[in-house]
Amino acid sequence: MEERFAFLAEWYDPSAALLRRYQLLYYPKDVSVEMFDMKNQRTFLRRTKYEDLHPEDLFVGNRVNVFSRQLNLIGYGDQYTANKMGSKKERTLAMIKPDAVTKVGDIIQMIYDANLIVTKVKMTKLTWKQAADFYTEHQSKSFFNNLVQFVSSGPVIAMELMGDEAVSVWRKVLGPTDSGVARKDAAYSLRAQFGTDGTKNAGHGSDSLASAARELEFFFPSTAGHGPSNTAKYSDCTCCIIKPHAISEALTGKILKSITENGFEITALQMFSVDRANAEEFLEVYKGVVAEFTNMVDELCSGPCMALEIHAADAPKAFREFCGPVDPEIARHLRPNTLRALYGRNKVQNGVHCTDLPEDGILEVSTCKSHSNCKSYTVTFLFAV
Repeated sequence: MEERFAFLAEWYDPSAALLRRYQLLYYPKDVSVEMFDMKNQRTFLRRTKYEDLHPEDLFVGNRVNVFSRQLNLIGYGDQYTANKMGSKKERTLAMIKPDAVTKVGDIIQMIYDANLIVTKVKMTKLTWKQAADFYTEHQSKSFFNNLVQFVSSGPVIAMELMGDEAVSVWRKVLGPTDSGVARKDAAYSLRAQFGTDGTKNAGHGSDSLASAARELEFFFPSTAGHGPSNTAKYSDCTCCIIKPHAISEALTGKILKSITENGFEITALQMFSVDRANAEEFLEVYKGVVAEFTNMVDELCSGPCMALEIHAADAPKAFREFCGPVDPEIARHLRPNTLRALYGRNKVQNGVHCTDLPEDGILEVSTCKSHSNCKSYTVTFLFAV
């Protein structure tokens, strides 16, 4: 019998303002998908080859794109899929501490190399109280005050990691708590490479599934609220979006490393998904101007993106030049060291979006509080407060 995996999926239909539920079937043999409308008890999508969906994308809690529809995977469709795909899947909290934030590209690459997936990420600056609350279990320890002081001394990057036995795998990537010990016993670990001692040790990882659940809720609350605020400054900046194809191809770490190594400062960072309406409005300036407009919209809402606030001297102009020509083929001929030359596929899947007009740099990373008073209100999905 041919192997297939079944998932329960939900899709919000904006035209009808309804949440629709489907059974999504994935056939790895020929990389095809099928969808069944559960309410109306009929086939919604006949079995069709779809190479943009990969086995590693299929886990409960993920959002996948199937023919321009963003589906939330809310459960397993049968016991076989649950046993095969879900038995070892875990979520854990990874935090890059202030001393290693500039190494975010290297660290995310280490995460990918360990076969873990980054499903949520946010740069934030904790207050002393927030840091104390996060480390409350260490309150009676002698190192507590120094730890809280250090973690609240600068920005940190919080991430939700997903993968087989993610808790233990991430802790192995981190290495021993004391960076000095790590350099002796685990020379290639994160703390050995980027840490200084037992407090300034580059990163944090949950020590159990229970701790992971609590710590993830702290940074990425499932109830009302947004957790600690992001670090966006909204001044003297420009916007960069790492596109979905680059994230799915595990290029995020390499792109971030290229950005920082070329003198640009990342002052805010957040992962998000965009619905079609927001994607169309965000890219509206290209409508009627760029022939690939519809394809650009399809790409932007095809999966998770990562938004960056970039600071540098004359940031919009300098960063746009660093991104290179829109067409990666032209970029590879004329400016082979630019981001699009290195990481782009074609004019649509060209690695990154960047602000084109200098006056739009702040606009594209701003959070607009009043939709009615801002011509660019749809960018609220970038860095929401």
